[in-house]
Amino acid sequence: TPEITHRVLGFLRKHIAEKLDLIPEGKWEFVWIVDFPLLEWDEEENRLVALHHPFTSPKEEDIDRLDEAINNKQIALSFKSRAYDLVLNGEEIAGGSIRIHRPDVQKKIFELIGISDEEAEERFGFLVNALKYGAPPHGGLAFGLDRLVALMTGSDSIREVIAFPKTQKGICPLTQAPDYVREEQLEELGIEVELPKEEA
Repeated sequence: TPEITHRVLGFLRKHIAEKLDLIPEGKWEFVWIVDFPLLEWDEEENRLVALHHPFTSPKEEDIDRLDEAINNKQIALSFKSRAYDLVLNGEEIAGGSIRIHRPDVQKKIFELIGISDEEAEERFGFLVNALKYGAPPHGGLAFGLDRLVALMTGSDSIREVIAFPKTQKGICPLTQAPDYVREEQLEELGIEVELPKEEA
């Protein structure tokens, strides 16, 4: 699939650059990546899905084509989003997007990705209702500080610099989490735990 191909080629690009000593030391190269696709086709679910999230705004020039795309997958797949990533030396260090602030546009995006009015109300009603009161255009940017620190320190992995690292099994070596919780704590929260029965 294109997703797997892109990921593999990305790793291969970095591997070859390191092997051939093509990466200059002590140099910092920044680039903004923009014009991401708004939607992608999910083979398993057999429908369009949001590439970033369903609240990412399409480019202004694509908004007038939303109705046309409802019954035309190819048009929908041509839409670009107002999402952006900041990349440093080939590593993504931040990402974000401009959000949809118009209720009519949000409704059409939900329709494109197969979310009914009822499901939208149930899952995102608070947000859709808030947009009716005239939310201004807004967006955000989230930095991956652990990745940035790894680059600054020359570390090969963010696990070397992350404050509370997890192993591949999701276990924290510092706190030993997840661990058993006392019965009193579970009762206080109204949680009952059923442990799997050991096979004889």
